[in-house]
Amino acid sequence: MCGIVGAVSERDVHGILLEGLRRLEYRGYDSAGMAVRQSNGEINRAREVGKVSALADYVEQNPCKGPLGIAHTRWATHGEPSQLNAHPHMSGDRLAIVHNGIIENYQELRQALIAEGYEFTSQTDTEVVAHLIEKEYRVAGNVLQAVRAAIAQLRGAYALAVLHADEPDHLVVCREGSPLVIGVGIGEHFIASDQLALLPVTDRFMFLEEGDLADIRRDGVSIWDRSGAPVERGVTRFEHGMDSADKGEFRHYMLKEIYEQPKVIKATMEGRVTDSRVLEQALGTGAADLLANVRHVQIIACGTSYHAGMVARYWIEELAGIACSVEVASEYRYRKHVIQPDTLFLCISQSGETADTLAALRQAKQAGFRAALAICNVPGSSLVRESDLVIMTHAGPEIGVASTKAFTTQLVSLLIFTLALARHNGLSEAREADIVAALRQLPGQIDDALALDGKIAELSKAFMDKNHSLFLGRGAMYPVAMEGALKLKEISYIHAEAYPAGELKHGPLALVDSEMPVVTVAPNNELLEKLKSNLEEVRARGGELFVFADGDAELQEQPGIHVLQIPAVHAITAPIVYTLPLQLLSYHVAVLKGTDVDQPRNLAKSVTVE
Repeated sequence: MCGIVGAVSERDVHGILLEGLRRLEYRGYDSAGMAVRQSNGEINRAREVGKVSALADYVEQNPCKGPLGIAHTRWATHGEPSQLNAHPHMSGDRLAIVHNGIIENYQELRQALIAEGYEFTSQTDTEVVAHLIEKEYRVAGNVLQAVRAAIAQLRGAYALAVLHADEPDHLVVCREGSPLVIGVGIGEHFIASDQLALLPVTDRFMFLEEGDLADIRRDGVSIWDRSGAPVERGVTRFEHGMDSADKGEFRHYMLKEIYEQPKVIKATMEGRVTDSRVLEQALGTGAADLLANVRHVQIIACGTSYHAGMVARYWIEELAGIACSVEVASEYRYRKHVIQPDTLFLCISQSGETADTLAALRQAKQAGFRAALAICNVPGSSLVRESDLVIMTHAGPEIGVASTKAFTTQLVSLLIFTLALARHNGLSEAREADIVAALRQLPGQIDDALALDGKIAELSKAFMDKNHSLFLGRGAMYPVAMEGALKLKEISYIHAEAYPAGELKHGPLALVDSEMPVVTVAPNNELLEKLKSNLEEVRARGGELFVFADGDAELQEQPGIHVLQIPAVHAITAPIVYTLPLQLLSYHVAVLKGTDVDQPRNLAKSVTVE
C-alpha cells in the first residue's frame, strides 16, 4: 500500500523522488510527501493530502532540492488522512524518516517517549519511530547505530528509510515484514518499496532480506543481516520492458492490461509446456520428487488470488484426484488447523508481499507442511524467496488496482501445476496432451474474446443506472462469477454478488426484479442444462439476464435476455477465457459511471499490512 522512494546522489534528487512516487500511485494512498537535505544543511520537508500532483505543484512553488532525499505515499492506518499525519515524519528539525508497515507496540513506546519530553504532532505509529531513533542517536552519535538500537525495540512490520541533516552523505534503511529494494546506479544509489518506482534511473536492483539493515551511499552499499553480520545481496536486472509502466494508446492501465493477456499468458507458458506435456522441472529443483508424495493441497490467498485458487480446486480434484482446500489467508492464519499428512501449502499472490498470505506461509512452515509452492508475479518478493517451489506468472507490472492479467496468468500457472501433480496420480498421457493443446490455444482464444469489446461496451449501458447486480456460475465457473462481481464492485461501485446458480432458490431469488441485472457465464459443459433451468427461474421473476454463452449452448436472444456468444473453448480452460468478457464489462460500466478506473476509492494494489 504505502510507497517509499529515496536517493543519494551528486545531483538534485527531487525530480527522481516525484517520478518514483508517481510510479507508486497504483499501490493506493491518501497523501504524499518528501524530505530533502539541502545544500545549506537544512532538511526541507513538503507534505500534501491527496494526489502526488498536489505535492508536485507545491514543490514547484516551494523548491525542495538537494542530493539526498526520501519520499512517501501514505495509506492511512493510524490517524486520518491529513498533512500532519503524512510522511516523512521528523524528530526535531534534523532527522526525517519514512515508514511502510505497522508498529504494534507503538502505544507503549509513545507513552515512554512522552514521559521523556518528546512532543507528538501526529496520530501515527511512524512518529514514534522517528523520536525513538532520535533518542538513540543522542547515545550512539551516528544514524546507523541509532537505527539498529531503535529497531530492536520495535514489534510489527516495517520498512524504514532515515536521513539526518548532520550526516549528508548517506541513507540508512531496514526491513522487517515489508518490502524494500535498493536501486544500483553509477555514483548514486536509490531505494524504493517497489523496483517499478526506480526504472527511470536504473534497471539493477538488490533485494533486502527479512531483518536486513543497510547503509546507502553514493559510492556503495553496506548490508548487515538480522544477527548484525555483514552480508552481500546479489544484483539482479529488471526483466520487464521499460514501457510496461506506460498506458500507451489506451485510456486506462486496466484496459491496457486486459489487452496484454494473450501476450502474458503465452509468456507464462514459455519454457513450461511442450506440444503435449508439462515440464514439471520448470517448477523448481526437486519438483518431481516432491509432487510424487503430495496427498493434499492447501491453497491460501486473498481477493482475486483467492478466486484463482477456487478455480484450481476444481482442476486439482478432477485431474489429480487429490483433496484440495482453499482458504482466505486472513482467516487461515488466526485459527487452529488440522494438517493432513503430505500436504503441499500453495500460496498465491500477485505482489508476493501480501501481509496475510506471507504470515500464513511462515506459520505453515513452522507447522510442518511438506513444502510450500508460491505462484507470484514479482521475482524478488518475500513470498518467492521464502517458498520451496515457485511458478512465476510473467504478467509484467500490473498498475491498475483491479487485477486482470495477474488473475489469468495465475490460472494458467495453476493449471500447469495441476497437470504436473496429476501426472503422479494417474493422469494419462493422452488427457495431458489434450489439455496442453487447449492451453496452447489460449492466446488466440483470448484474442477472439477481446474482439467482442465493442458489443460488451454496448451491453454495459444497461448497468449505468443500476445499484445492484447478481453474477451466476456453476462448477468452476462459480469462482469466475465471483471474480466478475468483484471487478464490477471494485471499479464501478455497483454492489455485486456472485452465487452458484443452484443456490438461487435458497435466498438470492428474493432479490431478483427488473432493477437487478443478472450476469451469467454459460460454457457448453455438463452443467449447461441445469444452468438453463436456473436462468428460467430468473426470467420468470422479471429479472434481466446478460448471458455470456458458448455458441453451441443454444441460448437465444429474446426480451429480457441478452446473449453474447463466446467462441467454443475446452471445458478445462473455459474459466480463463470467460474471465475476459467480465473484465471488459466492469471496465466499460466504470467508464460510463465516471469512476477512477485505475485507482478506485479506498483500495490499494499491494496489501502489505493486515
